[in-house]
Amino acid sequence: MSEFKDKVVVITGGASGIGKCIAEEFGRQGAIVEIIDKAPGDHYVGDISDKKVLEDFADGVIKKHDRIDILVNNALPLMKGIDECTYEEFEYALAVGVTAPFYLAKLFAGKFSNGGSIINISSSRDRMSQPQTESYTAAKGGIAALTHALAVSLSGKVRVNSVSPGWIDTSYKVYEGPDAVQQPAGRVGNPMDIANTVLFLCSEKAGFITGENICVDGGMTKVMIYHGDNGWNLEI
Repeated sequence: MSEFKDKVVVITGGASGIGKCIAEEFGRQGAIVEIIDKAPGDHYVGDISDKKVLEDFADGVIKKHDRIDILVNNALPLMKGIDECTYEEFEYALAVGVTAPFYLAKLFAGKFSNGGSIINISSSRDRMSQPQTESYTAAKGGIAALTHALAVSLSGKVRVNSVSPGWIDTSYKVYEGPDAVQQPAGRVGNPMDIANTVLFLCSEKAGFITGENICVDGGMTKVMIYHGDNGWNLEI
């Protein structure tokens, strides 16, 4: 019998992509999965940048189950850069990517079962960037830092970890050539790579891991890049 059977798992942004895969994997293990997402569907539909939406959603979960075992903060922040991102859009990205995860953790704090787990989905962009990605990168850096802060505050009751995906193709497309070879693992990732990591971190096997960030990126952030080295060339 799975250790996740009848566990109450809350997932933000669980209607598609990585979040959907995580939800499906917990469901296969017998967990009770509660999803909040902006997209229409058979789940709580709402924008997690809205404080009242978060409060209503959390209240509903608590009234229904009177506890929570696992919280996965997965919802995707807006990605816009310094040239085009407005003040309001930057605030929105941080609301979705940092404020909502914090507030959900706060709302559920008194209802976590002993041995509960929070998983924050960050990104390899928490440590590296492409041009014009400030709103997304700031949100992902923020949630990575929020992870170790929550781990300390909730110590002894809830373990808190984050996962930083690299290039994950949510359509499960198989890439060949440079797209695959440039990654030390030899391929582009898919949602199962992230879901497997999340389930591991929530399991008893990871019982001594908290406050940690695991980068699941096929090794890309470990590759040193110099002009003219291994076929890399910078065009100016």
